[in-house]
Formats: sequence, C-alpha cells, structure tokens
Amino acid sequence: MSKPLHIAVLMGGWSAEREVSLMSGTGVADALESRGHRVTRIDMDRDVAAKLAAAKPDVVFNALHGTPGEDGSVQGLLDLMGLTYTHSGLATSVIAIDKQLTKLLLVPAGIPMPGGRIVKSETLYDADPLPRPYVLKPVNEGSSVGVAIVTAEGNYGNPIGRDVAGPWTEFDELLAEPYIRGRELTTAVLGGQALGVTELKPKNGWYDFDAKYTEGLTEHICPAQIPYDVADACKRIALDAHRVLGCKGASRSDFRWDDERGIDGLFLLEVNTQPGMTPLSLVPEQARHLGMSYAELVQAIVDEALEGAAP
Repeated sequence: MSKPLHIAVLMGGWSAEREVSLMSGTGVADALESRGHRVTRIDMDRDVAAKLAAAKPDVVFNALHGTPGEDGSVQGLLDLMGLTYTHSGLATSVIAIDKQLTKLLLVPAGIPMPGGRIVKSETLYDADPLPRPYVLKPVNEGSSVGVAIVTAEGNYGNPIGRDVAGPWTEFDELLAEPYIRGRELTTAVLGGQALGVTELKPKNGWYDFDAKYTEGLTEHICPAQIPYDVADACKRIALDAHRVLGCKGASRSDFRWDDERGIDGLFLLEVNTQPGMTPLSLVPEQARHLGMSYAELVQAIVDEALEGAAP
C-alpha cells in the first residue's frame, strides 16, 4: 500500500463532456479514499487556481475531459503553480486534442491514419469536400461530440442544407476524413504497456456520445475477437503513438478496422490523453481483464505522476 497522500481530484468543468467528467472524478475520488488517501473534490470553475492553492495537495488527479482540462490549459496552470498532476503535460495535451496536429506528428512516424483536410463549415453548403461517404468532426472535441457521417443516402442533403442541424452549425471549421467501413477497436496504454484491444459494437447506429455513456447501448468485446496480427498492430501502434506524443499516465487509442482489407485496413483515428474513468469506460475495463482493480488502476496513474515529479 502506498503512503497516504492528499490528492485533489479535478472534475466537471464546462466542456461538452462535463457530466462524463463528473462520473470519472467521482469514481476516482471514491477509489482513492478506499486506499486511505485524503481527497479534495474540486468541480472545475473559474476560481480553480484559488481552490487548488487553498487545498495544497500532494498531487492533482486530472479527471477532466475536453477543454480546458485536456487541451493544455489546465496543464499550463498546474505547471505555473508548481503542482504535480496525472496524465499528459502541456505540450502533449495541446497536440493530442487537435486531430490535425496529431496527424502531422504521427503520420511521419509511420502511424497509419485516415487522410482528410480542414474545411470551412460554410463551404459545405456549396459542395462536398470529399467523395461520399465521409466523416466531419470538430478538430478539438472528444467523445464523438459533433461527429457527422455524410452518406449518399443520408438526410443532410446534397449538398448539405443550410437549415440542417449538424456540427457545421456549431463550429467554424471541421476536419473532413474519408469514412472507413468496418469495426471499432480501442487500446489503452498505461505505464508503457498496452493493456489490450476491445471491440465496440453499438446496438443501434454507430459509436456516438450516447452509445459511449449509456449503459446497454454498446457491446464491449474484451479481448476483441480479431486476428492476432491485427490485435498486435493495435497494441504496437497505440504504444508508438503514446511514445511519439509524449503521453503520461493512461492514454487510449481509437481505431477503425476495415476487416475486408486485413492489416492494411487498420487506421488510428485519435489518441485520448484523458480517457474516461466511468463505470462504462474502456481503460478500467481493459485493466480489469488483466486482473487490475479500478482502485489499483487509479493508484498506478497517481504513482506514475509522482515518479515523474521534480524532487
């Protein structure tokens, strides 16, 4: 058992993923208390610096998702305050939250990712940026927030109608990528180890925000029933992406696999530097499959943060 610490758990915030973060943070805080630590729960607001200064924790567990907890903003604040914190640092967070920056770093390192380009949302009302089917997604949101799959038969119109709801009405710019048919896979990395591969099978439609966080909407197959070479590639790519981006603590790499193309059909979509820690989340699930309890997982993330802290 590690020595008892005072740990501040940052959760909530004001991103589109606030409710998910509150679930993650509550689970983390309960687990830390079960291991004998003193925990201060902090719901992120504009006074977060004052709350952290008053708490004076030994370490901060960052359970925030989305901006500003995952994009480098909170990391920069914690660096300025001289506080030790879990998960990735400022530079890694700035790059990994931005899907286009991530590609610019990972593709030259030999990591397969879909092609695509940034488009002005206004231009979508005139013409498609790519042949259909294609995917539109915000450049820097997570949890499939604001993702649209544009198909030939879809109800968005051709071209997309100005009066049709979609991410083009919420974001000035979007990332357009070719749609990759096939299967949804994900691999978690912790402490330099790829934990496993899970296949996600939504029971209706695709793996969107509701499917991720509503019990019963998605079947998790862990370990994924896929060929060994594909599973091995997922683990290798996830580890490489974690290393190239400079991730710390836990990360999660999400893939699409076109099973008709074999190993050549595997593409990394994104790397999550603040993966969910809710009861339905994938990192705890993969850790559990390896015999690591939720509380042990949380402790391991804290331990890695402390190992990397300045003396």
